[in-house]
Amino acid sequence: MTLVSNDPASWPIINSNVYLSYLMVAAGVVVVYDWVLTLGREIELIWRQRYSLMIALYLIIRYVGIPYSVITVLRNIAIYVLNGTDVVVAAMLGVIMIARLHAMYQGSRMMLIFLLIIFLAITIAWGVLMAISLKYTVTEELIFSGTYMCEYSFEGVVQLLISMLWVLYTVWEVLALCLSFGIAVKHFRDLRRLGPLTGLTIRDCFRVLVQSHVLYFASFVGVSCFQLVTFSPESKNSNSIRTDILDSACQIFLSVQMFVLGPRLILSVREYYAKLVAESDAETSIRKCLRSVLHGGEIWSRICRGIYLSYSIFKTRFA
Repeated sequence: MTLVSNDPASWPIINSNVYLSYLMVAAGVVVVYDWVLTLGREIELIWRQRYSLMIALYLIIRYVGIPYSVITVLRNIAIYVLNGTDVVVAAMLGVIMIARLHAMYQGSRMMLIFLLIIFLAITIAWGVLMAISLKYTVTEELIFSGTYMCEYSFEGVVQLLISMLWVLYTVWEVLALCLSFGIAVKHFRDLRRLGPLTGLTIRDCFRVLVQSHVLYFASFVGVSCFQLVTFSPESKNSNSIRTDILDSACQIFLSVQMFVLGPRLILSVREYYAKLVAESDAETSIRKCLRSVLHGGEIWSRICRGIYLSYSIFKTRFA
């Protein structure tokens, strides 16, 4: 449906979209700047290393982020592409987080099974809710004072479904953060029973893992808060500068979380591992722990087996 109007009352909407587009460009600049900033380390720690699952995830997330930031400027035209990308990238970041937690819990099989069950349940639910939300999203072409724009509106309970999406995502991220801090505190308490060199190595290892996780989680908290505010009825029915700032801040935080801090979850560990390997007195057990984060082959195979098992059970019960 096309809506044409020359009413001066539509000028705030035009200004709002122009202002929002400028800040979307700023979000893209942040992603590209971080890529340029880390390109040297990426070539050394990613491109020149043996292929693994973590390398594949890093490259996909990193190099999807650049075109994603460009398409975001045309977000109203490519809303389906952007939302589909959000789901896929979030699932990839979940796999990275599972690999990190699995390593921090020293390869615990029970912890891996627990994380896979929670992760698969949340990811499947998220994909279903996102598909339903997009089905009831209506796009419109607007021509205000000669300016062409595309807008979208929600029908039914789409806003409620989107809020449920972020609740599920929040549950997963809070769970991952609590598990990370729990095992880190436990290991720090056990350091006194180890030698000074081993204790220092373990402490540095967990410091790298926890530090990057905290930065990632802080960005996620910002995204969640802005999303919940922008999806409120008051914000959706307003064209004020406050709403524009919230939308822009949400997009910037989301881009930073997925395409800047997401790849750094892998890059920071690889950087520390390279430093550890260069030291001849580094502990073999710590190297093994970090290798499970870097490669994630066992994680990937078990995820595939878990998905196949879930499909087999579903087919047996409902086919």
